[in-house]
Amino acid sequence: MEQDIRKIRNIGISAHIDAGKTTLTERILFYTRRIHAIHDVKGKDGVGATMDFMELEKERGITIASAATYTSWQGHEINIIDTPGHVDFTIEVERSLRVLDGAVLVLCSVGGVQSQTITVNQQMARYNVPCIAFINKCDRNGANPFNVAGALKEKLKHNPVLMQIPIGLEADFSGVVDLIAMKAVYFDGENGEDIRIEQIPESLVKDAEAKREEMIDTVSMFSDDLMEAALEDNVTEDLLYNSIRHATCSRNITPVFIGSAYKNKGVQLLLDGINKLLPCPLDVENQAIDTEKQENMVVLSSDPDKPLVAFAFKLENGPYGQLTYVRIYQGTVSKGDTIVNVRTGQKVKVGRLVRMHADQMEDIDSMPSGYIGALFGIDCASGDTFVAPGLSLSMMSMYVPEPVISLAVFPEDNDARVKMSKAIARFTKEDPTFRVLTSEETGDTLISGMGELHLEVYIERMRREYSVKLEIGIPKVAYRETITKQALFNYTHKKQTGGAGQFGRIAGYMEPVKGEEFVFENKIVGGAIPTQFISACEKGFLRCLKKGFKLGYPITGIKVLINDGQSHAVDSSDMAFQAAARGAFIEAYKKASPIILEPIMKVVVETPVEYQGAVMSSLNQRRGMIIGTQDERDISSIEAQVPLSEMFGYSTVLRSSTQGKAQFTMEFKLYKKVPDKLAEELEKKARESEK
Repeated sequence: MEQDIRKIRNIGISAHIDAGKTTLTERILFYTRRIHAIHDVKGKDGVGATMDFMELEKERGITIASAATYTSWQGHEINIIDTPGHVDFTIEVERSLRVLDGAVLVLCSVGGVQSQTITVNQQMARYNVPCIAFINKCDRNGANPFNVAGALKEKLKHNPVLMQIPIGLEADFSGVVDLIAMKAVYFDGENGEDIRIEQIPESLVKDAEAKREEMIDTVSMFSDDLMEAALEDNVTEDLLYNSIRHATCSRNITPVFIGSAYKNKGVQLLLDGINKLLPCPLDVENQAIDTEKQENMVVLSSDPDKPLVAFAFKLENGPYGQLTYVRIYQGTVSKGDTIVNVRTGQKVKVGRLVRMHADQMEDIDSMPSGYIGALFGIDCASGDTFVAPGLSLSMMSMYVPEPVISLAVFPEDNDARVKMSKAIARFTKEDPTFRVLTSEETGDTLISGMGELHLEVYIERMRREYSVKLEIGIPKVAYRETITKQALFNYTHKKQTGGAGQFGRIAGYMEPVKGEEFVFENKIVGGAIPTQFISACEKGFLRCLKKGFKLGYPITGIKVLINDGQSHAVDSSDMAFQAAARGAFIEAYKKASPIILEPIMKVVVETPVEYQGAVMSSLNQRRGMIIGTQDERDISSIEAQVPLSEMFGYSTVLRSSTQGKAQFTMEFKLYKKVPDKLAEELEKKARESEK
């Protein structure tokens, strides 16, 4: 392993569904000589792309799990994570961006900025990841990279800087003009591996000069040296690259490359851009929390000789045990080292250390800071921090969205039940957005996830990988309960059963609160409730949120304020005040006009213009509210807000009404009050199930 940390790039490839992420990764691996033949995502040869190694991925032609690989280009080592585009597998993008230093945002030159591009962009902003954009599919009908660069500015608020302009477009797309070297670059040979550099075609010279001026103007806003050089007309290539790199790493600009991964054009220049413009581990400031010193933030050093700090961001259960993907932020981990899991305090010995290339692995002896690799046979959870003995640093964990949809699963017999529990134990450990619980009323096993496709994939994996025979129930929606007005409580809990009794009185009020699940406020004065029992009161109220008292759904959006109470010198205890809090909550909740809330999804449908009417009417029939439409050439993008309960089976309806030409994405937006008629139906069902 080379040790020059300045020549390491940790990058992710992220985009909307079908923008060409996996195809681009395949070409990168081919040009960097990591693989010797190109296979397509939905190829006729049945091999499939290198990074889509799961059987289900090959069959469906989609990426389900993020896959890691490494390669090298012009003396730089590049660690790549190829991520899924479907919102159902959003956790895969989330955890990848959490550990990466830079990213390539792939955009379709026809579709431009699409719904999932916006989500991925928000994730990049959350972890402050600088990116370069690659406008793919310039060979397609309707391709317009200039429009896409404009959309980057308008919709995503990026500051795009074109690094190239196309030579021809659509069927005539033959190469690009490099605006830094001011040369025309063509990609010859069967797989575009032979690069031919020529003078810029005369018809494009004026355009190229104008775009180069534009580039220098934008970048010089963030570089005094470049501004000086521009005024003296003395701009060198090195100065331009350094200025662009500096502005990219600080997320002030987004360099834009163009090409067509499928037609093998523009990928080598993108690789040059990754090396020259994206940050190395030294350029990124990473912080950890010191768990022993009042959770102070500590800046980590990329020095391989310092004590180890590593972050476990993804787990996978392989044929040889648990594979734990880690990013080393400080120090070095070697075979035989003893490391400590900060969360559990457990010491573990590193037995086997590997670097991943999709599903293949290469054994290594040590891994210094800045690298991404995997440990074998170590028991931990996703998001754990490993450190050298004696350190007490913990990395910030990643954001995990809440599941929005549940399904009941019924194993056919006891053997299937045992196999299913093994599968579920593995999947819930690997994927924090996949949850399982047993319904208290019915005893059914409910699996929850980010969408129909998410749960469908896990059910299929249970059947294939664990041979589980199971039946599936009707999808359940994650309804919530909340209150609509303020209600007072003054509740006394009193119990006398010989010996020490129980006593606690709580008074105050509850009221609705927006944007919060639960707010607890203590306004007790004069020790009416002793300080040591205040946390017991809060605990009692919190316990009531799990199951509402209207229809049994979890409660959200409540503020509880306590301002009076009473205790007893002998009979008051934590238990007594928890019981008093529960009684007070029930008393006030019934008076506070509780209502049912339903999850509303942001649905974006992309359809040929001729089916726009049919799609809009199908969304209206599902209680959908159309937010807006946008037409790009002959494709119409319709954004709507639709209740999740109405979206089951929508993919089939959409396919049949658009001859399979439309696609949609769906993600959770907000909770809204259920219409009265539907609320009555839900109450009726709840009464029937109680009987």
